[in-house]
Amino acid sequence: MSVFKNPVNRRVFLKGGALSLVTLGLSPSFLRRTALTMELPRAVRGKTLIVLFQRGAADALNVLVPFGDKHYYSARPQLAIATPARAGATANIAGAIDLDGFYGLHPSLASFKPLWDRGMLAPIHAVGSPSATRSHFDAQDYMETGTPDRKGTTDGWLNRYLAVEGTCEAKACTPAPFRAVSMTSQTPRILEGASPVVAMNSIDEFSIRTNGGEAQRRIEALYRTGSSDLVHGSGSDMFEALKVLRAANPQQYRPTAGVEYPRSQFGQRLLQIAQLIKSDVGLEVAFADVGGWDTHVNQGGAQGQLATRLGDFSQSIAALVADLGDRMDDVVILTCSEFGRTVRQNGTGGTDHGHAGAMFVIGGSLRTKKKVFGRWPGLAPEQLYAGRDLALTTDFRAVFSEIAAKHLGAAQLPKIFPGYSGFEKEWLGVV
Repeated sequence: MSVFKNPVNRRVFLKGGALSLVTLGLSPSFLRRTALTMELPRAVRGKTLIVLFQRGAADALNVLVPFGDKHYYSARPQLAIATPARAGATANIAGAIDLDGFYGLHPSLASFKPLWDRGMLAPIHAVGSPSATRSHFDAQDYMETGTPDRKGTTDGWLNRYLAVEGTCEAKACTPAPFRAVSMTSQTPRILEGASPVVAMNSIDEFSIRTNGGEAQRRIEALYRTGSSDLVHGSGSDMFEALKVLRAANPQQYRPTAGVEYPRSQFGQRLLQIAQLIKSDVGLEVAFADVGGWDTHVNQGGAQGQLATRLGDFSQSIAALVADLGDRMDDVVILTCSEFGRTVRQNGTGGTDHGHAGAMFVIGGSLRTKKKVFGRWPGLAPEQLYAGRDLALTTDFRAVFSEIAAKHLGAAQLPKIFPGYSGFEKEWLGVV
């Protein structure tokens, strides 16, 4: 049974992205779709899942470095990350951060090491989609819908979770004005579906732009006209929901003392996820994504393009964890990317589209401490998938379904992941 048992019972739909709200002085990305209640009291605290998607296929072998496999170094003479021992012996070499004597973190993931030491970080290697596609679009679609090689799926697995896990029963409704929020300009595939969600670039765009001035009065007038080409739904619901957000006052939010988020878009979006969690508005599912992982050219090793991207990624997540503090006991952060990259470096100092990748699960209540999950398939030529890629040993649905069941309390997994039969028997024991 889900921790949040009840969906909203008063809803407003704003579809089509920009609508015509730009004429009122509002951002075109103001709101794609919302599900809000008329209830003003704050929601009861419960479990929260934060999904972070690395779009572009992150290079798993340089993110979670298998320095204990000698074939890693022969396949990547310029791009490989040095072993911890070699880095320690030579001051000017940045090497892998040792985890267990076989795997290490890229040196730009140094902010993850304290999480590992505290038992809050669970890396998973050789994980991903069983689909053979190397298309970014298809692979992202399969991972977000949770149905590999099925292009006909119309909704995302997180939306199916929201739809099937939570029924509003009479007076037992828990107000959840912002049960699912995507910090993106449009609703991502993973949250598309029958259960409405909030999609917004920022909290400011959602609340401050309609703060009771002329713009708000003009929008209220439009709602009263029932103009079908602009808005579908009840305007009063949206404005009551704005009251919920303003009552929580996230605009006045200040991170925990000593916590500083990167100024990047990704860092600021994670800051706003922390705002919503700590404002107790009922956030159960949050989503954000970050691009720039398609490193065909000049990828770099310990320094360079990938290293810079990893630095911002890990520092943003570490700031979120530190900011949430003991609330991390009720939060799980899941990172994922559509697939990995080739084992061998290419002729332009990069890597090409591959197969299996790596994920991180971060939380304050992980079951197994300081362990890298997933069976390592090896990097010898005869062990590679299609003769070129890291082979898959863990289906991403095993990870997703375990988190849905063990963290969020989902009980109807076959409806959330149709066509998958590995429930429990393929779970890794991460949460």
